[in-house]
Amino acid sequence: MDKKYFFFDIDGTLTDRKTGEIVPSAQEALNKLQAAGHFVAIATGRAHYKSIDFMNSVGLKNMVCAGGGGLVLNNQLVQNQPLNLADAKALLSQTEALGLGTLLMLDDSIKVYAKNDLFREQVGERREPTEYIIDETLDYEKLTEIYKIYVVISEADEAQLTTKDPLGYVRFMPDYLTIQYDDKYSGIVATINHLKGDLSKVVVFGDDTNDLVMFSPEWTSIAMGNAHPELKKKADFVTANNVDDGIYLACQKFGWI
Repeated sequence: MDKKYFFFDIDGTLTDRKTGEIVPSAQEALNKLQAAGHFVAIATGRAHYKSIDFMNSVGLKNMVCAGGGGLVLNNQLVQNQPLNLADAKALLSQTEALGLGTLLMLDDSIKVYAKNDLFREQVGERREPTEYIIDETLDYEKLTEIYKIYVVISEADEAQLTTKDPLGYVRFMPDYLTIQYDDKYSGIVATINHLKGDLSKVVVFGDDTNDLVMFSPEWTSIAMGNAHPELKKKADFVTANNVDDGIYLACQKFGWI
């Protein structure tokens, strides 16, 4: 058996975006890939605490999470990389000067921290379970680890936030920017190095622009039929829509199951 190393994005790839549930044929593909002896993992931008339950629910033990900064191997969290501290503090200094509401993720949990409640005053509650800790005495300079920063700024204005450029950032919501580790490629490479595997045997599946970074010429990249056009252009193969059995059909086509 020619062992492969599979990495699957979650939203829009493994799961139906309408329901948030894994596509049944995708689950069947995961089961068969593992039974055939392949290494199978998730590759997601979600934080570890937000993705571990999904990983367990679909019967996997391995994951690249937190945008590539987190690694789970055989159910063990072996890495959870925070933001570059100096760059993060420089960004926070600028957000204060601009009067932008910010929230900080300082650990692997639903807790977010802030000096004031500007974030909620400017855009309201985040659209996911969140515990807000407002501490007027919070001193950014004394922080030793920062995993994410949520900044209230529109897409039209985000160029004003010049200190974001050295850091990874993504926009999931129209009214705020998420500053986070954003390099699934490096997370995949780190995983293969841990396993002493072969990068040429890697296979990745994705559907959106945040997957562009993991579509590398070093390995096989497969875009879902429902993928962003830019991702399809970079793919080695474009399969059917995820809800139309795209993952299963691709695995079958290439003889992996």
